[in-house]
Amino acid sequence: MTNITLIGAGGRMGKTLVRCIESNAVPGLKLVGAVDLWDAPDLGKPCGSTGVNLTSDLAAVAPLADVLIDFSGHQGTAGNAPRIAGWGKGWVIGTTGIGPEGQAAIVAAAQVIPVVQAPNMSLGVNLLFVLLEQAGRALKDRGYDVEIIERHHRKKKDSPSGTALGLGQAVARGLEVKLDEVAVHGREGLVKTDRSATEIGFHAVRGGDIVGDHTVMFATEGEMVEISHRATSRDTFAIGALRAAAWLKGRAPGLYTMRDVLGL
Repeated sequence: MTNITLIGAGGRMGKTLVRCIESNAVPGLKLVGAVDLWDAPDLGKPCGSTGVNLTSDLAAVAPLADVLIDFSGHQGTAGNAPRIAGWGKGWVIGTTGIGPEGQAAIVAAAQVIPVVQAPNMSLGVNLLFVLLEQAGRALKDRGYDVEIIERHHRKKKDSPSGTALGLGQAVARGLEVKLDEVAVHGREGLVKTDRSATEIGFHAVRGGDIVGDHTVMFATEGEMVEISHRATSRDTFAIGALRAAAWLKGRAPGLYTMRDVLGL
């Protein structure tokens, strides 16, 4: 049995994770702690039928867990890194929008505990990462322009999404370039016509209750190749995170990805 504490348990993904644990979507997991901010609407209330109440005191419930699953905010995730490392717990991170300083804190924690960090936990998206790296390598220097279009619900805070950036990183690896040197985010007004051969464009759409929709377009004279993924339920992300937690228990310290978990 792997004991789980959820960080960000009061949010959309947190509630989905609770439901998936209740339904035994990934066998062998038990919820022992659920944490969110002090002003979370459901603070003090039970998380489904698990017998666990939502609390704001991470220190009170983290020691009960084998693995912490974190879908909180970028500041909370980065700020908790030293504490989680000190507790010696496995850590699954689905939080996106983490900046360089926060990422450095996660890397430091991974020196002493096992960490799985991924911008997207679904099998389909992680398969896309592999395919896009191959596509970038195959189409390199062949005149294809790359554009990434992502669509999410109206309450999504970060833009572009962590998944979109992960897709861009995969293409960039295939093109043998650094994403932060070639990325272009949105366009308006007069744009240059001498587009760089390695430019990767990002475009974010926000509206309604879209779970997650990503398309990577490779366009050249006479043809266009599109590779897409559309999530219709958050369950796919939650189940991926739970698989990561089950896989992580007992692993050596290090920073792992969902490719490690899924064997891709």
